[in-house]
Amino acid sequence: MILSKYDWELMPGFSDQTFIKAAKKEGLDVLAAQILYERGVQTADALETFLHPSLDQLHDPYLLHDMDRAVERIRQAIENDERILVYGDYDADGMTSASILKEALEEMGAECQVYLPNRFTDGYGPNQSIYKYFIEQEGISLIVTVDNGVAGHEAISYAQEMDVDVIVTDHHSLPEQLPDAYAIVHPEHPSGHYPFKHLAGCGVAFKLATALLEQVQVEFLDLVAIGTIADMVSLTDENRIMVQYGLSVLKQTERVGLQELLKLAGVDPVNLDEETVGFQLAPRLNALGRLDDPNPAAELLTGFDEEEVAGIAKMVDKKNTDRKALVQDIYDQARAMVNPEKPVQVLAAEGWNPGVLGIVAGLLLEELQQPIIVLSIQDGLAKGSARSPEAVDIFQALNENRHLFLAFGGHSGAAGMTLSVEHLDAVSTALAHFIIEQNLDLTSKAKLVLDEELDLGQLSLETVKSLAKLAPFGMDYAKPTFYLRDFHVESARTMGQDNLHLKLRLQKGEVSVDLVAFGQGKLAQEYTQVKNLELAVQLSVNQWNGNTSIQLILVDARVNGVQLFDIRAKTNQLPASVPILSQDIQSDSVVLLEIPEKAADLRALFMDKDFQAIYFKNQIKQDYYLTGYGTREQFAKFYKAIYQFPEFDVRYKLKELADYLKIPYILLVKMVQIFQELEFVTITDGIMSVNKEAQKRDISESQIYQDLKETVRFQELMALGTPQEIYDWLKQ
Repeated sequence: MILSKYDWELMPGFSDQTFIKAAKKEGLDVLAAQILYERGVQTADALETFLHPSLDQLHDPYLLHDMDRAVERIRQAIENDERILVYGDYDADGMTSASILKEALEEMGAECQVYLPNRFTDGYGPNQSIYKYFIEQEGISLIVTVDNGVAGHEAISYAQEMDVDVIVTDHHSLPEQLPDAYAIVHPEHPSGHYPFKHLAGCGVAFKLATALLEQVQVEFLDLVAIGTIADMVSLTDENRIMVQYGLSVLKQTERVGLQELLKLAGVDPVNLDEETVGFQLAPRLNALGRLDDPNPAAELLTGFDEEEVAGIAKMVDKKNTDRKALVQDIYDQARAMVNPEKPVQVLAAEGWNPGVLGIVAGLLLEELQQPIIVLSIQDGLAKGSARSPEAVDIFQALNENRHLFLAFGGHSGAAGMTLSVEHLDAVSTALAHFIIEQNLDLTSKAKLVLDEELDLGQLSLETVKSLAKLAPFGMDYAKPTFYLRDFHVESARTMGQDNLHLKLRLQKGEVSVDLVAFGQGKLAQEYTQVKNLELAVQLSVNQWNGNTSIQLILVDARVNGVQLFDIRAKTNQLPASVPILSQDIQSDSVVLLEIPEKAADLRALFMDKDFQAIYFKNQIKQDYYLTGYGTREQFAKFYKAIYQFPEFDVRYKLKELADYLKIPYILLVKMVQIFQELEFVTITDGIMSVNKEAQKRDISESQIYQDLKETVRFQELMALGTPQEIYDWLKQ
C-alpha cells in the first residue's frame, strides 16, 4: 500500500508581475521566480543580491566574541616559536575545520600539529589525557580547538593549570557555564555581537583564518563548503555565500586528496554540486571517523604527496563501503527486535559498532515514525543514539530522567547517551510515560511544503536549468519540491541491490519523464495499478551515455481514495505484511486470497469495514466460470448416456463418464445434482438410476441450476472483472 510520510502544504501562488519581469531579466522562468518570491526574495534589489552574492557580504570576523584575543595570542605564539596544537573532531566538519586552521597557521610560519580525537578511545571534545600527552611529550604551549570545546571544562582547566592557553572555536550549543579558556570564539556567545548565529565549525575556523591572514582566503572555501553541508547547518546568509563560492573552488580543487576521493566516488567535478558533497564526499569522510582513527583525514585534505594521499583516499572509500554493510547488518538485527505493541523502541545488543548507531536509529525512525534508541552493550554499559519524530522532544523526555544516564546530551530530534544495562527497561518505560503524559500523537506527520504544482506536460530541461540558478540548497533553504498529479504511469521497474529502488516512467501528453523512488522497490505493482496517485517530487538532471534528460526524484506519494491492486496473475506472490481477509480483520489493508463459494459470504466480510487498500488474489477452488453452467446440448448428451445404463455407480465411474462425454468433472457433478433435484434420477448407496416415469421439466426449474448460474457470474467477476468493478460490486 502507498502511504504518505508527510502532511502536504501547497504554497499559495502570487502574481507580482514587476518581480516576474525582473526575474526574467536574470534568466529565471516564472516557476523559479515564484519560488524565490515565496521564500522572501521579493524585490529587484533582493533578487540581485541573492543571485549575485559577493565575498564582500561576509561579516567582519572581529564581530565574533574574543576574536581579537585569539588572533593576538596565536600571533604571539608564532613570534615566540611556540608549538601549537589544533584539536578537532572526528566528523567531516571537524576534519575540515582542523585542515583550514592548519593551513592558515602554516602559511603564517607556525609550527603546529593536528589531532582529531578517536570516538572510541578519546570520546567527543577535549580529552585531558590527550592534552597531557601533547603538553608533556610534544611541548605544546597553545591549544586551539575547532568544532568543539565549549563543554570541555576538565581538560581545558588542566591545560590552563599547566600554563598552556586554550583558544576555543566552536559552534555547538552553549552550556550554562563556559570553560575557563583563554578565548572563546563562538557565534552565539552571550557577550558577542555576531550577526549570523549558524556557522558550522569550519565556518568559525574560516573566520579565524580570515582574521589571522587579514583577508578572505578563497582557497579554503572548498573545505568550508564540505564541512558546512556535512554538518547540516542553516544554508542562509553567509553560509550560503561561502558554500556557493566553495562549490566553485571544489570543482577545480587542487587538493590531491579531494581529487582522488571524487574519482573513487565516480563524480565528474564539472557536475559537482551540494548533493555531491552531501551524498558522496561527506559520507566518506564521516565513515572514517565512525569506524576508525580519523587523523588520516587531515593529511587527505591538506597533503601534497600524491602516492600517500591516494592510499588514504582508497582507505577512506573502503571505510565507507564497510560502513554501509555495517549499517545494513545492524539495521536488520535491530528491525527484528522491534516490538510493534510499544510506542517507543529501545534496542540494544552486544557487538554493535557505536559509530553507526545514529544512522540505524534514523533509518528505523523513517520507517516506524516513533522514538528510537539504538545502543551497543559492552561491559555492562549501553552506549548509543536516539532519534525521534517531530511530535516528541526526545531531549526533554530523557533529560527529565538524567539519573538513569552516565552521560547524556542532544536536542529535540536526536540524543546520545551512555547508561547501565540495568536501566534499559526504565528508559523505555520513562519515554513511553512521557508520550502518554504529554498526550502526544505519534500518528501526526511532519509537514512537507510543496513550492508549486508542476504540470508534467509543460516540463522541460529549461525549467531545470532555471531552477538550478537558485542553488545551492540545504537546511532552511530546501530544494524545491513540487506537487504532481494527472499523469499516467507507463511502466515501473526495480533497480539497485536487492531491487530496493524503483524507476517509474510517467507520461502526460507528449512528455514522458523518469522518476526514481528510493526504497520503494517492493511497491512496483502498486505504483503501476493505483488510481488518483499524487506525488511530491524534486527535479534533477540525468546524464547517461552523452544524453541529458530530466529525472524526477520522489519525496512522497499519496492516494486519494481506496487503493485497489490486482495480483491475480502474480504466481505465489502476496504483499509482505498485509493480512489475509477474514471476519475479524482489523488492518487498513487486506489480501482477498480465496473467494468463498457464495457471493453473500464475501460481501459479509466487507460489511462495515473501510479498507484503505485491497489486494485481489481471488483464488477459486472450483472454477465454474471456466466450465459454465451447462449447455442444452451437454445436458442432452448426459441424459442420453445415462439412459443407456439402468444403474450407474457415481462413486467410481463418474470421472470416466466425464472423460467420455468431454464434460468437465465439476460440471458433471452439478448436472447429476440437478437431475436428482428434478427427479430425473435417483441415487441410492452411490448407484444412480434413471427415473423413466419422471415428469418433463425444464432445467431452469432447478434451484441448484439457478445457484450455479449465479456462481458462474460471481466467479466471472472475481476472475475477469477489474479491481474497480469488483470493489463497486462489494460496496453495493
